[in-house]
Amino acid sequence: MADKQSIRVVAAEIERDGRFLITQRRPTAILPLLWEFPSGKVEPGETDEEALAREIEWRMQVRVTVGKLSMFLKHDYDDYELDFCVYRCRLVDDAPIEKRRIHDFRWVTPLEMDGYEFPPADAQTVAKLLANRDVTSAPSALTPGE
Repeated sequence: MADKQSIRVVAAEIERDGRFLITQRRPTAILPLLWEFPSGKVEPGETDEEALAREIEWRMQVRVTVGKLSMFLKHDYDDYELDFCVYRCRLVDDAPIEKRRIHDFRWVTPLEMDGYEFPPADAQTVAKLLANRDVTSAPSALTPGE
């Protein structure tokens, strides 16, 4: 059996007034209509920061400043292994978000995230985010990332 392909994906943790930006995948995407933090693949020759800024502008027509790494995790899917890096980001200005390559978006509190279905890697990220924010009473099996 051949080794699985490894894919590096970067995601943005964008918070505004206690709410986080999540986006919904398009109906034609892999894992259609699931919710996720704005994200995209790192292309050869790109840094994580360059890829994240490019993907967010391409998908939503907004610019971000990419900050520090918030968390990292690996997740095995059937056909590939995902290296998933989440960076704290902020919107550069108050430009409206456009649904160019996303189906929808929401600004949600950490507690509201339970009402949205996320892909497995994003679900782990949400669990870590909730653990970091200490907004749940149940202990998390995941350790907070910094």
